[in-house]
Amino acid sequence: MKLENIIAPAGVLEVRGNRSVEITGIADDSRKVVPGGLFIAVRGFAGDGHAYIPQAIAKGAKAVAYEDEGALEGIDTKGITLVKVENSRHAVAMMADAFYGHPSSQLTLVGITGTNGKTTTVTLLYKLFMGLGYNCGLLSTIANFVGTRRSETANTTADPITINALLREMCDAGCEYCFMEVSSIGVEQERVSGLHFKAAIFSNLTHDHLDYHKTFAEYLRCKKLFFDNLTPDAVAIINIDDKNGRVMVQNTAARVITYSLRTTADHTARIMEESFEGMMLRIDGQETWTRLIGRHNAYNLLAIYATAVAVGAKPEEALIAMSNLSSVDGRLDTLRGPKDLSVVIDYAHTPDAMENVLSTLRAIAPERELICLFGCGGDRDRTKRPEMAAMAEKMADRIVVTSDNSRTERTADILDDIRAGLSPKGLAKSLFIEDRKEAIRTAILTAPEHATILLAGKGHETYQIIGTEKRHFDEKEIVNEVFQQINI
Repeated sequence: MKLENIIAPAGVLEVRGNRSVEITGIADDSRKVVPGGLFIAVRGFAGDGHAYIPQAIAKGAKAVAYEDEGALEGIDTKGITLVKVENSRHAVAMMADAFYGHPSSQLTLVGITGTNGKTTTVTLLYKLFMGLGYNCGLLSTIANFVGTRRSETANTTADPITINALLREMCDAGCEYCFMEVSSIGVEQERVSGLHFKAAIFSNLTHDHLDYHKTFAEYLRCKKLFFDNLTPDAVAIINIDDKNGRVMVQNTAARVITYSLRTTADHTARIMEESFEGMMLRIDGQETWTRLIGRHNAYNLLAIYATAVAVGAKPEEALIAMSNLSSVDGRLDTLRGPKDLSVVIDYAHTPDAMENVLSTLRAIAPERELICLFGCGGDRDRTKRPEMAAMAEKMADRIVVTSDNSRTERTADILDDIRAGLSPKGLAKSLFIEDRKEAIRTAILTAPEHATILLAGKGHETYQIIGTEKRHFDEKEIVNEVFQQINI
């Protein structure tokens, strides 16, 4: 593709060199530059791509897009087309969209943003539409799918080049729909700029990512920006039970669809029955059984139903397909063991998510002792640590505080932050065990008969990051090992 066609929508200030040069690939990572490619120097959160312009040229780049003129000093750019842009973050998103042939406009792209429920909602939407006979794509925290082909993912919202490359693969594979998670950081860093969303879902907004955004107001602004950028042919599907739901769509050009478990809305639901095996929902007056549990999943399922109907499914088909859906890996996964123990593995890693899961388990089995094991990630938002402790104290009978992904923080320091959120009464019912495997063993082996034990924070992850080392760590394997020891 000619360079001039790639850079046309990218906010170009100046071009020096051949605009008509054929470009073989684009990259914002110098290690991924191919001969004849375009390198976009992006100012990153941890580094500045301008520092890698020489390496990109050495790898064979024929064009370089950049912001900082000073970064070119001392670099031999003979034969290189230089493209100065106003904002390289915006430019890389727009260039990626153009280079891959505007793939998001060739399928029905559905995005969801919110603190909790993103992964569950997009994954179940993908399964629902695949079950209805459509070929679909999925971009999620757990994995990416092009049809049935799976690939691993590194971030909730990938970089714009990866996103557009995957969307192009989906189009070429005949996918009609793509469902994707959209994080606040992804919006702020313009990873989704240039994408044409046909539908956008807002689930909820609670405490998270303040290590990055610094203030809740900024966190909200970035979420809202996703809806501000929707086009008039899109639909915005919002949870109006969340006080920020209406805020999200104050300036949107999209058609607004509302859903609620509490009040009048375009789509409503009510929980009729609930057990560990599932729950009966009444959605828009029609009853349907689901294998998912919990009020938060009732919201997720209502969002799925509202979205499915908005983007082409018949209401009765959506309800039938929903009844066949099973829980997403690492979301309220229940393992039954000896002594009638129920160990529940969930990704809950915010105060609100912790409350949702614990209240669900308490409601389903109020007579059982409820044990909550959790930790908090290192190098992440420290302010939520005492809040999670307070929530565990409020909802659980016993608490085991342990490590999560400590990363480069000392686990002991993270545990001290958590300890600060516990009252003397909370401390009295808490154990602090740094080693998560030993903490899980202790929680299970000391639990009374018929207890429910929540392992919160890891969910689908089969690893633990300590320092800079990523170690294998599968909680299901550990739980089953302990169950076998009890049975011996």
